[in-house]
Amino acid sequence: MENRKIKVLVVDDSILFRQTLIAHISAQPDFEVVGYAINAFDAKRKIPQLNPDVMTLDVEMPGMNGIEFVKQQMAERPLPVILVSSLNLSVFDALSAGAVNFVRKPDLSSSNSKEQFFATLTAELRTASNAKVRVKKQMQAPAMSAALPALSRRVLDSTIIAIGASTGGTEATLAVLEKLPANMPGIVITQHMPEGFTAMYAERLNRICNIAVKEAKNGDIIRPGQALIAPGNMQMEVVRMQTGYAVKCHPGQKVSGHCPSVDVLFGSMAKNVTIHQVGIIMTGMGRDGADGLLKMKEKGAYTIGQDKESCVVYGMPMVAYNIGAVTIQASCDNISTVLMNHLKKL
Repeated sequence: MENRKIKVLVVDDSILFRQTLIAHISAQPDFEVVGYAINAFDAKRKIPQLNPDVMTLDVEMPGMNGIEFVKQQMAERPLPVILVSSLNLSVFDALSAGAVNFVRKPDLSSSNSKEQFFATLTAELRTASNAKVRVKKQMQAPAMSAALPALSRRVLDSTIIAIGASTGGTEATLAVLEKLPANMPGIVITQHMPEGFTAMYAERLNRICNIAVKEAKNGDIIRPGQALIAPGNMQMEVVRMQTGYAVKCHPGQKVSGHCPSVDVLFGSMAKNVTIHQVGIIMTGMGRDGADGLLKMKEKGAYTIGQDKESCVVYGMPMVAYNIGAVTIQASCDNISTVLMNHLKKL
C-alpha cells in the first residue's frame, strides 16, 4: 500500500493543454493519470468508473462551469479538486464551493513558466490527495458586528495581529475575518497565493468583511480597522516607523519554500514590533510560519493555531503546535471568538 500511486483525473476542454497536463503528470513516478474528461458532464460520468484520488479542473469550460461542477460534486461525492485557472475571480467561488486549491495556468511558450507551473501543480496534487475535503455548509452564521463589545482605543492602537495560511487558507482566513467587527487592531496576512490573485482575493474579502481589506503596497501604514494582504511573489515584513508601524513589500528569495512566506512576516513581527502581538497560524502543508510563530511567542505574543479537525491540511499548525509555538488551538469557526476574548482582556 505504501507504493500505491495517486490516481489523477484531468478535466480540461483544451486538447493541447489536456495532453500537456497528462504527459507531465504521468511522468511523475507517484502519479497515475487514470483518465481525462473534456467537460464537467464527461467528468461526472467518468468519476464513479475511474474513482480518482484527486482531480485537476479547468474553471472555465463550455456547458457547466467549474464552480457549478464543484458544488454538485461536493454534494454528491466529495473529491479533492485542484483548479487550473487563468487570472480569474471565479477561482474564489470554486474554492468557496469546496475545491482544495488552485494553480495559475502557465504561458506554454515559456519553458521557465511551464517548469514552475508543473512543479507547483504536482506539489498541490500530492497535498490535495491527503487533504480533508471541506463540504460547504448551506447556512452560514452572519458576520459579527454590533453584537460584539467594542474594543478600547488603547487596544486598537497598541496591538497588531498577524495571520498566516496556505492550502485551504483562502476560505479559512475569510471564516475568521468575516466574524470580526470593523473596529479591530491592524491585521497583516500572508496567504500563499500567486501574483495577481492576491489583489482579487483582497477585493473579495473587502466586499464580504466588516474590516477593510486591501493588497499591501510597500510603505502601507498598519492601522486599526484594516487588513493588509501580502502581494503574490513579494515578501512582506512589518517595520517600525517613528509614529507607528508599516509594511515593507519587496521581491525576495523563497523562504521556507514560499514567497510570500509566513515565516518572513512572523519573524519580522518578533523582531520589530514592541507593542502587543497576536499570531494566528492556519491550514496549510509544510512548516512555513511555525518557526516565526515561535519567535513571536518567545517575545510575548499570544498565538493561536487552527486545530486538526477544521484544517484542510493540518501541516503548518501541527508543526507550530509540536514545537511549542501555539498558546491555544481552536477550530476555524472559533478562532475569531478566541481572538476577541483575548483582546477584551488586554
